[in-house]
Amino acid sequence: MSTTPPREALRPGTHLDCYRIIKLIGSGGFSLIYLAEDEDSHDEVAIKEYFPKRFGHRSERTGHVSVNAPEKHTSFERGRRLFYQEANILAQLDHPNIVRVRNCFLANNTAYLVMDYEPGKNLGRYIKKRNGNLSTNFLMTVFPPLLDALDAIHATNNLHLDIKPSNIHLRPGGNPLLLDFGAVYHLDDVGEKKAQVITPGFSPIEQYYTSAKVGPCSDVYAIGASMRACIEGRPPPSAVERHAKDELVPAVELFTKLYPRHLLEAVDWAMRVEANERPQTALELRKALLGEIAVPKLEAKGGASSNEQAAP
Repeated sequence: MSTTPPREALRPGTHLDCYRIIKLIGSGGFSLIYLAEDEDSHDEVAIKEYFPKRFGHRSERTGHVSVNAPEKHTSFERGRRLFYQEANILAQLDHPNIVRVRNCFLANNTAYLVMDYEPGKNLGRYIKKRNGNLSTNFLMTVFPPLLDALDAIHATNNLHLDIKPSNIHLRPGGNPLLLDFGAVYHLDDVGEKKAQVITPGFSPIEQYYTSAKVGPCSDVYAIGASMRACIEGRPPPSAVERHAKDELVPAVELFTKLYPRHLLEAVDWAMRVEANERPQTALELRKALLGEIAVPKLEAKGGASSNEQAAP
């Protein structure tokens, strides 16, 4: 059983730079997220605080964040640098389906990222509430815009590498917003490759190994897996399980009576285990979802095409 104490959030009414904390609204492994007010403009904003769950500690007297053990100091400093990297990358991106950064600053011995506050709901929680079974209209409202946003990210030579339903925010009407760029990876980086963030069910096989090459098709896999979770109500099997023995029944075999065949074929294409067999760009998957291009058949061993199933 974990002995890690719960993280102490900043109290409502706390002042940070020109912002006043209203309440805690979310948390992740390396951060706490608050609703706050910009005291100059009176806008509501979301503030993300770097605060590692496993080794972070807040002083009750000063509010400063520090490490629980001296040997974790290097990890803390490295994580804070990556937190700033997230801010820098988001500042470069101007897309209606990517969270917009307003400010980034240091305080309390840690870092803060200020973003537009967007009312809405989390896709991960919505899937659980509905037990999957989300409609074709819902899928086609949410995922083509996300793929367009991904195309914009990839155009800057960056990968998201942590796409999953809990990192997708649904604004009123289903207009999606891609969140949490803490795992972002720049394709031009040289030297030691940082360990990838892994979410079983949504991370492709190449993210499990630091020696493997990641690319735009890695984010494409995660989009396909997120769509499948919208349909089934649960995460798919991990890519490691599938790589050892793929027992995942294709969506096109299970759900043809409920969803358009071309949509299911696009989901299956995005979720192919081998990276070179998936769509190589977000734009390619978007076109398949919209029925603008056909999904290429996958040649199985022995020459038969594994994608040519009869409709149920």
